[in-house]
Amino acid sequence: MVLKLHQTGLSARYRVFFAFFIFRIPNSIWPLYLDVKSNTYLHFWIVTTAIALVFYVLLTLELYKLVLENYKGLFTMGRWALYISLAISVAVSAITLIPKIKPHSAQISKIMMYELATERGIDTALAILIILLLGFISFFPVKLNRNVRVHAVVFSTFFLSNTLVLLTRSLFGLHLGVEINTVLLCVTAASVVAWLALLRSAGEDARRAPAAVGMDYESRLLAHLDALNAALLRGRAPEASWKTR
Repeated sequence: MVLKLHQTGLSARYRVFFAFFIFRIPNSIWPLYLDVKSNTYLHFWIVTTAIALVFYVLLTLELYKLVLENYKGLFTMGRWALYISLAISVAVSAITLIPKIKPHSAQISKIMMYELATERGIDTALAILIILLLGFISFFPVKLNRNVRVHAVVFSTFFLSNTLVLLTRSLFGLHLGVEINTVLLCVTAASVVAWLALLRSAGEDARRAPAAVGMDYESRLLAHLDALNAALLRGRAPEASWKTR
């Protein structure tokens, strides 16, 4: 995937996505050489999981930016919605975890539990925002190139499957660990194959989504969208002017 993005020149446009796959290379190798019951494995897991969470946030922001690159006002609103929802979700997850942490628990165990709570909160918030973004793409016939549409669908499938696995583990524990991990591995492999097969340099040519409704209704939808974007941009103008002064 790294070679494909580099050779097609798409790495310059999908920078976070490209960096994420570079990170995935060593992150897929080191677990093979460490004992899963060792402290070293635990420390590596804590650090790499935190890095992966940062990547998921940045990947979602990048996806929003790609979809809303012609609607800067909407992108700013979506970015703030992401920040606020992340803060609320992580706070709620941390609060629900407090009764489960015992004073005599080892410090490394506390760190691990807090990280799991943070992961659950971040994944939940990002999943909601990704679903909203997919709804936006489906409802509004915005002008998007083929690569962005493919990336939006495949990344959403990839990320939401990870979130579903985390939710399943929270509800049922590790009883179905092998089966769940197998399903997740299949979804991940299918996502990578889809990215490899469908992302192409020629797919950067912009195309408007085929209208599922009449042309008049489509024009009204886009007019409302442009008006909302313009209003949000006007709302940013006083703030920018104040900062300049």
